[in-house]
Amino acid sequence: MEIFMTMSLLTLFFGFFCLCKLLLQRRDQSCYMLAYECYKAKEDMKLNCDSSAKIVMQNKNLGLEELRFLLKTIVSSGIGEETSCPRNIIEGRNPTPADELCEMDGIIFDTLDKLFARPTSISPSQIDILVVNVSMFSPAPSLTSRIINRYKMREDIKTFNLSGMGCSASLIAIDVVQNLFKSYKNANAIVVSTESIGPNWYCGKEKSMMLTNCLFRSGGCSMLFTNNRGLKHQAILKLKHLVRTHIGSSDEAYDCCIQAEDESGYQGFRLTKHLTKAAALAFTMNLQVLVPKVLPLGEILRYLAVSRLKSAKSQKLKADEGVGLNLKNGIEHFCIHPGGRAIIDGIGKSLGLSDYDVEPSRMALHRFGNTSAAGFWYALGYMEAKQRLKKGNRILMSGFGAGFKCNNIVWEVLKDLDDANVWKDCIDSYPPKTLVNPFMEKYGWLNDEYLSFLRLDFSQLFAQL
Repeated sequence: MEIFMTMSLLTLFFGFFCLCKLLLQRRDQSCYMLAYECYKAKEDMKLNCDSSAKIVMQNKNLGLEELRFLLKTIVSSGIGEETSCPRNIIEGRNPTPADELCEMDGIIFDTLDKLFARPTSISPSQIDILVVNVSMFSPAPSLTSRIINRYKMREDIKTFNLSGMGCSASLIAIDVVQNLFKSYKNANAIVVSTESIGPNWYCGKEKSMMLTNCLFRSGGCSMLFTNNRGLKHQAILKLKHLVRTHIGSSDEAYDCCIQAEDESGYQGFRLTKHLTKAAALAFTMNLQVLVPKVLPLGEILRYLAVSRLKSAKSQKLKADEGVGLNLKNGIEHFCIHPGGRAIIDGIGKSLGLSDYDVEPSRMALHRFGNTSAAGFWYALGYMEAKQRLKKGNRILMSGFGAGFKCNNIVWEVLKDLDDANVWKDCIDSYPPKTLVNPFMEKYGWLNDEYLSFLRLDFSQLFAQL
């Protein structure tokens, strides 16, 4: 009997020891964000209405039909007159290798310099992990090597370069970091997220490939993470959930957003009519995994009950009936990738969000344009500048990427945040009274019917305006 009791106690003690060890390990695997810095371009890189028109007219392949399409697209894009692009595009030059590296260096080093200058007590020599994501540019030596050389980082630093991941690449980079944190204790990580615009400007006339010129602009963000609990008091966000969905096995989804050449041999990025369908499918599949992690049981049961009731009555669910899942029961703030007005409005409508909820994404798009994978952080910066983020709040970041994939992250706010960051000089003027840009007012004459019967040199016509 005594032997049995002894064995039972030893088993119980061993189980308790394993449980404590597991809990301690999980606690050391937490991913905290200490700081982030977004890129703000210089004044000579601004892309207003007039400079945009000059850039358009540098493309001698465009006719009246293509110009009308561009006008319609940019008017409805949700983009304002304060966005920016690389100098070679503004100057009408084909990019040289030096231009390509200069574009990347300007964004990456600017944001990293500011990040290391923050009072976070983290220096370049203390960085253990470095992840850089740039989808459309992959030089040798790599961009991570350029960063290591610039800041003289340690020889044992773990580096990763991600390419071809699309607009949600920064969320994928964070997933890489959080998985590495499971193997390295008290580690510090840097994620740099930007995109190469200069060498990827489309010069053809295929409409499905001209869309990217209207939306994509210069931008980037550098982020600092740690799993060191000793630095938790400095952290601003804690990663709670991250769900990735990839539907690239579908040919239709794979081809809906792809880099390609048009019939004339011009390289660009083609967006097909199947993009909306692929995005809806990937988003739905992702939410099926994420929702049980973030919503209270009562909300899930309510949704199931109402859905079964409607199904029993053979009635179609209508969006305005409010019978969908109410994500606001588990999420306070929504950071939709500012990839375009259609994306923001589509996700906002599907989730039943208000204008207030989608305002950060709309304003980030209006002020900075689609900055690819860095776009999330401009929207987050808007929330912070408006002092919306309070301790205990949860933030949902949702984004899509070529391939086709959908990635969602849920953050917990660890302290009240009020840094005006990259919005410092303009936050008081946002939101503006109207998001309508002046393109239609200045160039609406392109839609006049009489132009269809005339043969005009539009490049000369624009030059005189």
